[in-house]
Amino acid sequence: MSTNVLMPKATAVWLIEETSLSFDQIAAFCELHPLEVSGIANEEVAKGIRGVDPVASGDLTREEIARGEANPDYRLKRAEQKKIDLPERKPRRGARYIPTIRRGDRPDAIAWFLRNHPEVSDAQIVKLIGTTKSTIEQVRTRSHWNSTNIKPVDPVSLGLCSQIELDDVVQKAAEAKARDDAKKRKADDGPTLRPASETVDPQAYNRGEDA
Repeated sequence: MSTNVLMPKATAVWLIEETSLSFDQIAAFCELHPLEVSGIANEEVAKGIRGVDPVASGDLTREEIARGEANPDYRLKRAEQKKIDLPERKPRRGARYIPTIRRGDRPDAIAWFLRNHPEVSDAQIVKLIGTTKSTIEQVRTRSHWNSTNIKPVDPVSLGLCSQIELDDVVQKAAEAKARDDAKKRKADDGPTLRPASETVDPQAYNRGEDA
């Protein structure tokens, strides 16, 4: 029976983004050339491919990945193809870590929010894609060092969040904006004018006289 990784490039994408394994280790496990792995990391190869988690698929264990991260000369061994009780993955603490190869994408996502959803607050953007308020302001004022190359791209396409997470943030921002707009309209309207029946003597009004 073949022991090849089912989706080698997608697996390589995940290992590049989620581990500190060397390109040589990833290449050996995925049966790719190290230069091809380097190309994937630099988005010159397999651009747009979503990573596939080899732990979830049963190809690797977290212990095996840890051994590889501790020793660059270690070559990963595939898990036996049988049911594996995977250790519970602890919730990620703090902002999501974005690999170096993906960090350049965040200004594009920020530009997308500023153009398409200005109602989303800076704080919501920071939490969703793991950026900073300073970076948002630089993109907004076009003072970012890479402003000439920034183009609006939605964060789901960039792999910075899920569609469900994005929809939730946009919906909450829209609801907050609607509440603020309603309060503003109410304040702008000022006090309601009293009806004529309350300010004019009815009898005098009927006679065409001043009250």
